[in-house]
Order: sequence, then C-alpha cells, then structure tokens
Amino acid sequence: MPDQHSNDPLHGVTLKQVLTSLVETFGWEELGRRIPIRCFQSDPGLNSSLKFLRMTPWARQKVEALYLQSRDDQPPR
Repeated sequence: MPDQHSNDPLHGVTLKQVLTSLVETFGWEELGRRIPIRCFQSDPGLNSSLKFLRMTPWARQKVEALYLQSRDDQPPR
C-alpha cells in the first residue's frame, strides 16, 4: 500500500510543538505582540496557553497561521 501524505502542513504536528516552536522563535513578549491574547501577555506559560488554545478555535487558528508563516520564512536546511 503506497504511503499517503496529507496535504495539511500541520499533519503530525501537535499544538504543543507549534507553541513551543513559536516561543523559541519569538519569545512570549513578541508572541503577545503578534497575537494579542492575555495568555501570552500576562504571566504566560505553556500549559495555561495550551489549555486556552484548545478551547478557543479562533486563537488556535492565529497561532497555527503564525507557525506556518514563521516556518515558511526559515531558510531550508
């Protein structure tokens, strides 16, 4: 059976991986400027942000879009 690859660029990438990558790339302060939500601006933390993002589809979409944009901006390895 041939390998079937999803066209979804986020296939196989967890929300935790997405958020961790963004924090490593931008830091919490810049992330809070780019996506102005309280969980990034006031006492940010990975677990509390993940909980909020899992319950808030519009915020998760913004985070995923920024992740894809930042990934596309990276030079190839």
